[in-house]
Amino acid sequence: MEMMNLSLPATNKFASSYLEQSAEILPFFHYRYNQLSDYKNRLKELENRTFPRKVLGEHIEAYMSRFPSSPAVKSSIEKLKQENSAVIIGGQQAGILTGPLYTIHKVISIIKMAEQKETELGIPVVPVFWIAGEDHDFQEVNHVFVPVGQKADKWIYPERVLQKKMVSDITIDEEICLSWAQNLIKNFGETDHTNSILEMLEDSLKQSESFTDFFATVIMEFYKDYGLLIIDSANPNLREIEKEFFEKQINHHDSITVSLLEQQREISKKGFSLTLEATENAANIFYYEPMLQERILLEYDRTQDRFIGKNGVLSFSKKELIRVLADSPERLSNNVVTRPLMQDFLFPTLGFIAGPGEIAYWAELKKVFEHFEIKMPPIIPRLNITLLDRSVETDIEELELELAEVLQFGTSSKKDAFLESIKDKEVEELFTSARDQLTRQYLRIEEKTGQLDKGLLPLLKKNKDLLIKQISFMEGRLERSVKMQHETVLEKFSRIDLALRPEGSPQERIWNIFWFINKYGLDFVHSLMELSYEFDGNHKVIKL
Repeated sequence: MEMMNLSLPATNKFASSYLEQSAEILPFFHYRYNQLSDYKNRLKELENRTFPRKVLGEHIEAYMSRFPSSPAVKSSIEKLKQENSAVIIGGQQAGILTGPLYTIHKVISIIKMAEQKETELGIPVVPVFWIAGEDHDFQEVNHVFVPVGQKADKWIYPERVLQKKMVSDITIDEEICLSWAQNLIKNFGETDHTNSILEMLEDSLKQSESFTDFFATVIMEFYKDYGLLIIDSANPNLREIEKEFFEKQINHHDSITVSLLEQQREISKKGFSLTLEATENAANIFYYEPMLQERILLEYDRTQDRFIGKNGVLSFSKKELIRVLADSPERLSNNVVTRPLMQDFLFPTLGFIAGPGEIAYWAELKKVFEHFEIKMPPIIPRLNITLLDRSVETDIEELELELAEVLQFGTSSKKDAFLESIKDKEVEELFTSARDQLTRQYLRIEEKTGQLDKGLLPLLKKNKDLLIKQISFMEGRLERSVKMQHETVLEKFSRIDLALRPEGSPQERIWNIFWFINKYGLDFVHSLMELSYEFDGNHKVIKL
């Protein structure tokens, strides 16, 4: 493997400005991500706060006991329990087979940044992956894309989930999922590695009851040797540790919303689009209703002084909601606004690993943190990585394309220019002339027909359209014939797009790590970890 850096803009304007640490962006954050002095200042802030390190370490130890482990994992748990420890944390939904590549990029980022900061600061820094198990959008986690022909084909896990269940509450059928995974991996193409992959997935499924379990088992199978810790935000036992902080959120729900809206106004004034949808009635807490088997977002009704959900089906006074917290804390969960706050209450967070969209929404939370007299951690852009197969690189070179341009825009404009260059201009002009002459002649015939028998005009029009269609058909056949003569070149354009800009999206948003593992073997994830990464805002192209 070989890595090269490219300077590419992020997928949104705000994140691009953040990567550059531009002056207009910095006021929305408490720390810079690329200055060691800011991490030292963050450590000083953490020293003045208290965290449930020991209890949290014991909870993670118990939670992770059923997943693949190693001495490095045990060492990380012991590090977390130490009073001077800090964490690098990031999270994602529990996508089937780990979901899109960007989840893997985020895990790599968390581990590598933790290693880097532990060396630089001389304190225990633990990598933690926060599984957003309370998320209920099953459609976002139940599929993998497979390359079929020149398209990305969406393969959906066949079991349906009708309720808005939390993903951690969705059971996974071992037999159905294994059959689905076997078909999917085999459609990647049989290789020397296919059987060992299927054996690993079968073993992982035997240890898994839910979607989140399956995700966690596979992730830890890949990264246990690097000391990664995982935590499921939907775990009922975690709620016991979070009780104190949930009560703060309930008591300060109005101030959280006011602070959020105020920060959003400041961002809007700078001309940036907002990421979070927020209203003055937002309570920023979900309630899980067992009878409905749904996770329901609560709003605060000032006229009634109550928390309301599902068009009034649910209704709580503040006192009643706090009683729910005391008796059944597992029924409450955070939304996108309060989840970062909860992470920072729980963990001594030295830095948060964020994707482009997350960078934008964290900026909207600055005043929310300030309301609780704490600061947001440094927001560290996760590594943006593209995996470049040598054969695709060869295609790019032979077509004389710029890699940076391909990664941003794909090949469509270059492909169109090539198609234009191989057109036979004389043939095109002949067909255009034939259509024009036919149209002119039929105008004269139409005039005469109108004089002789107006009833024949519709038939005349149909006759004309048929002839025009036949001319276009012949023109199309000739065009296809010319393209067939250049099929090899056109296939190269298609291969490049399929590999690097599938469906017009970045590679990391469509393809799954198992496509590459099936080609290169289970050691592929370790080979990626052996590379040296710099968090410099540049795009990493890894040549395979």
